[in-house]
Amino acid sequence: MADANYLLSEDQFLCSICLDVFTDPVSAPCGHNFCKNCITVHWDTNDQYLCPMCKEVFITRPELHVNTFMVAQFRQSAQQKASSSSSDRQASKPGEVPCDVCTGTKLKALKSCLDCLVSYCETHLEPHLTASRLKRHQLIDPVENLEGRMCTKHDKPLELFCKTDQTCVCMLCPVLDHKMHDVVPLKEEYEGKKAELGKTEAEIQQMIQKRRLKIQEINRSVNFSKENADREIAEGVRIFTTLMKSVERGMNELIDIVEENQSMIEKQAEDFIKELEQEISELMKSRTEVEQLSLSDDHLHLLQSFPSLQAAPTAKDWTEVSVPPPSYEGTVVRAVSQLEETLSKEMKKLLEAELKRIQQYTIIVTLDPDTAHPSLILSDDGKQVNHCDVKKNLPDNTQRFSNCVCVLGKQSFSSGRFYYEVQVEGKTKWTLGVARESINRKENISPSPEDGYWTVCLRNGNEYKALGDPPVRLSLKSRPQKVGVFVDYEEGLVSFYDVDAAALIYSFTGCSFTEKLFLYFGPCPNDGGKNSAPLIINPINRNK
Repeated sequence: MADANYLLSEDQFLCSICLDVFTDPVSAPCGHNFCKNCITVHWDTNDQYLCPMCKEVFITRPELHVNTFMVAQFRQSAQQKASSSSSDRQASKPGEVPCDVCTGTKLKALKSCLDCLVSYCETHLEPHLTASRLKRHQLIDPVENLEGRMCTKHDKPLELFCKTDQTCVCMLCPVLDHKMHDVVPLKEEYEGKKAELGKTEAEIQQMIQKRRLKIQEINRSVNFSKENADREIAEGVRIFTTLMKSVERGMNELIDIVEENQSMIEKQAEDFIKELEQEISELMKSRTEVEQLSLSDDHLHLLQSFPSLQAAPTAKDWTEVSVPPPSYEGTVVRAVSQLEETLSKEMKKLLEAELKRIQQYTIIVTLDPDTAHPSLILSDDGKQVNHCDVKKNLPDNTQRFSNCVCVLGKQSFSSGRFYYEVQVEGKTKWTLGVARESINRKENISPSPEDGYWTVCLRNGNEYKALGDPPVRLSLKSRPQKVGVFVDYEEGLVSFYDVDAAALIYSFTGCSFTEKLFLYFGPCPNDGGKNSAPLIINPINRNK
């Protein structure tokens, strides 16, 4: 019975002009209903405004109004058809678009109609799939707020996009409100924007990938730092354990020596005292005999005993006997000296390992002829420099040193760590280190960190100095033949090493580097041939 009612209702919803289900149903003054477009075209193409059903003629063109009662009846008819089958269907869940036609339990919408501005479940969607007129309606995946897809001004679907105003518009907007604007179909703009979104998505994905790689880089850096920290701790524990054992062993040996000497003294004194006490006992016995004899009234006895008692008994001469305290002078010094020797050996091992580690930061160094003082001679490969007495005629550019007999390396550094070695064998004077880019290259100044130089030097054949503020005189155990220079830009560290002796010459710490650093080479004047040997940039075999 419900099905019969639904079929009857559907017949009532057919337009008498197009013989299809009403689209935008409107009512004529006579009460008959038509599609808005059908009746409009009918009156536009005829001389009279008459009703196609009852043929009633209207003097003036009637104003058409949407038949809201007809739409409500159509929805109610669809609800009646769905009521018998909706009980066994699942209601829409939170986040899902509900059917606008269902009464009571709202079922999940399958499609939304942009013409009807209604969302339909599977059952209520059937007329749009079967009725030829409704098949023309634009169906999309279910969405909420269908009213937002209508032009608020013209009550028409938003089907176009105004590029000029960057907004969605209806078919009437370009004619009325967006004249001369660049208007395109929504689909065209959609494809363009979708392509842009694809590009944006790719860019975002690339940014994500870069950040993931940066995270991996940071993690690798942290892991590398942890490995270094663990290695340094292990090495430090090993060295200090060795030193503590050496200290403990030296202390125990010192205590043993002192205690052994003291025991010997005490034993010797004990033997002397025992012997003295024995002699005292014998002397006291002799004294008693002499005393008793002197008190005797027996003339004969005294005279007979007198020869054996008249003189003191023979005894050891203790005048020169003594127990001198042992001399401990130098005992502690010798013990500390042995500890110092152990420390020196461990220090050498440590510096050898440190040199091997920092040599991994070795850089390729070449001298920059544009910075060389005119009296300097550079080798063709840019690896050697020495001073000559003849001053060459060279362009006085801004980079060239005019007074200081020195030259810079071509390479500059503004981050990270780097290391290089220079052979100084045979020289009586030299200066090595790093300098910042903005140093004064035209005046003769004393290199110092304040002026942008971090250097050490040799003067007069045996005077080594760190050119700080003020200069620091260095006491070296050996004369360096090769000098290694290590720089950690971020840590503000510049260290100098005697490579062959594996010994630290000097370190500038807490430096504040804010600009590019260049390698600094000062071969100094040749001093009449005494200092003619060149400074040679030493190639380093990091695999040895």
